[in-house]
Amino acid sequence: MKRLALVVAVVLGSVAPQLTNAQTAQDVARWQKEAQSVTITRDDWGIAHVRGKTDADAVFGMIYAQAEDDFNRVETNYLNSMGRLAEAEGESAIYQDLRMKLFIDPDSMKTLYASSPEWLKKLMNSWADGLNYYMYKHPDVKPRAIKRYEPWMALSFSEGSIGGDIERVNLKQLQAFYGGGPVTAEPASGVLPPPEPGGSNGMAVAPSNTRDHHALLLINPHTSFFFRSELQMTSDEGLNAYGAVTWGQFFVYQGFNTRVGWMHTSSAVNAVSEFLETVEKKGDRFYYKYGNEERPMVTRTITVPYKTASGMASKTFTAYYTLHGPVIRKSDGRWVTIELMQRPQIALIQSYMRTKAMNYKEYEKTMELHGNSSNNTIYADADGNIAYWHANYIPRRDTSFDWTHPVDGSNPKTVWGPVLSVAETPHLLNPKNGWLYNSNNWPWSAAGAYSPKQKDFPSYVDVGVESARGLHAIRVLSDKKDFTIESLRAAAYDSYLPAFAIMVPPLVKAWDDAPSSNPLKAKLAEQIAVLRKWDYRWGVNSIPTSLAVFWGTQLGHTNRRATAGMSPEKYAANEATPQQQLEALAAASDKLTADFGTWKTPWGDINRYQRNNGDIEQKFDDSKPSIPVGFTSSLWGSLASFGARPYPGTKKWYGTSGNSFVSVVEFGDSVRAVAITAGGESGHPSSPHFNDEAQRYATGNLRPVYYYPSQLKGHTERVYHPGN
Repeated sequence: MKRLALVVAVVLGSVAPQLTNAQTAQDVARWQKEAQSVTITRDDWGIAHVRGKTDADAVFGMIYAQAEDDFNRVETNYLNSMGRLAEAEGESAIYQDLRMKLFIDPDSMKTLYASSPEWLKKLMNSWADGLNYYMYKHPDVKPRAIKRYEPWMALSFSEGSIGGDIERVNLKQLQAFYGGGPVTAEPASGVLPPPEPGGSNGMAVAPSNTRDHHALLLINPHTSFFFRSELQMTSDEGLNAYGAVTWGQFFVYQGFNTRVGWMHTSSAVNAVSEFLETVEKKGDRFYYKYGNEERPMVTRTITVPYKTASGMASKTFTAYYTLHGPVIRKSDGRWVTIELMQRPQIALIQSYMRTKAMNYKEYEKTMELHGNSSNNTIYADADGNIAYWHANYIPRRDTSFDWTHPVDGSNPKTVWGPVLSVAETPHLLNPKNGWLYNSNNWPWSAAGAYSPKQKDFPSYVDVGVESARGLHAIRVLSDKKDFTIESLRAAAYDSYLPAFAIMVPPLVKAWDDAPSSNPLKAKLAEQIAVLRKWDYRWGVNSIPTSLAVFWGTQLGHTNRRATAGMSPEKYAANEATPQQQLEALAAASDKLTADFGTWKTPWGDINRYQRNNGDIEQKFDDSKPSIPVGFTSSLWGSLASFGARPYPGTKKWYGTSGNSFVSVVEFGDSVRAVAITAGGESGHPSSPHFNDEAQRYATGNLRPVYYYPSQLKGHTERVYHPGN
């Protein structure tokens, strides 16, 4: 027995954490004390339900749980947000890092941290402690670059969208300006689907339109897969939020609490402006014109470290700024600067405080912080309110200028004014029709006839358009009075494809009108017969879905220049000639036959979900197992979105974006919800929760959410303190 105990002691000692240069005994003692105030309960889907005595305890536990599930994604998000990706990935990421460093400066972040309210400092401190404690307890997990997290770092990634405003800066143009040389073109590719339309779906239904007279909320972000964790964070200080958390952040980005639910969709607001600067060099300095003045350019020296085969190296840049912002490119010889929201502290406060709002007034108060620049908000609550806010940070501007293009930076009239108030932006509260929605389309149809009116707002408030998905949302929401959780879920997965309902009839007519001498008349007779009787609904067994998607893709590809900036349905219905339509269908048929043996291939044989490993960018393989998916790209108006395409070496199409987290929430005396996360909660292939939700995801079979402790009973895998 003594020998066994000694062996166990030796084994345990060999894997016990050892202090690194970034850790001290005082750190470890503090972390261990914090961990004892936190309980993590993992349910039978691996989802973490974190409880702490204080909000700070809950933050410590939830970030520890995130690190357990996918530390690589947590670290990668902060390598991106702080401009440190090249330290891990090498020279190819230098200009991506430079782009971030033009806006994110550690000294400024540290100053903001020091000036933060004490409650926010405590959350940032616990956030850093939770990540550092995870690294201490898991010495086998080797960070790629960040050896220690500091509290101020949370401010570098304070708003949970998949792509922030900074990503509007074109990397190739940035490199051409700061690195010298021309702007290089993208390499040509084969016939691929157009890029997946960005954004998400949100729907809110008022009690007047629901069977049980409770408000309902659909939460359906469309992002790259595995981009967010699903979890619950609860404290004795009133926190009880559940939903989708962007890896590495300490707030629920899209979710609900006991009284309130919120969903964000990408906005077409024009909240980023570019300015053409008039620049002159005098001596060794650059000056820019502003009115009658010549002002000296502000310069900053930015150093970007990067990994090489022989160790670390660095590249140093002199960055230039005017009152508008940094120089990011040239246009016809003139320097171009960009101005965008830079309010990380306010954004972080808003992102966290909305998770604790318990009614409409409290939530609206968080909106008055104006810390969310790129998202619309769909809202529902237990009092029966439903609401829509359009964007949140909209600088006031002179409408005599076209803000969709760079404006003259030397003209003082182009300077941004203060942001529009909440009351001055498109907003809905309890519209008479009893529903509202947004699917990244314009807000002018958000509540049917009761929508905000475009004429009442400046043009820069929204530069978007109506979309096939928007029309689809109106179709499933209108004239229905008995919504339930299940019927709203079904509406979110409605299989109708409105784009093809517009596109296919002109194609059929083109065939009908073609003379018998046209060789495509006979070649396409069977295909046209299939499409003629199609009900425009997707499904894994649908042959017309395959044919239509390949045809629509081919039609856009062969006429790419003509279709630029035009929706597929508008081009097909109004611009493409009958012969072009028929030729595209012939090419699509040939492509299907070449790749799958016949053009009569069911959609589910082509459109597949596959997750092979924990890599952020998956490598797909037709010889490995995959799952058929019925829903299509949102490009064709599918509300359930699956952005798929073929990859090098594959014939099948694999999805990488679209529906990522889906939840339907009912607010009554208590909260009831169902949800699904793409793949599974864990990023570790060895985990049973790596892909355990995949089949449910592919079929829209949402699982019950265990929100209350009573619901967790019988569905608990383990209960532990962080570090145990």
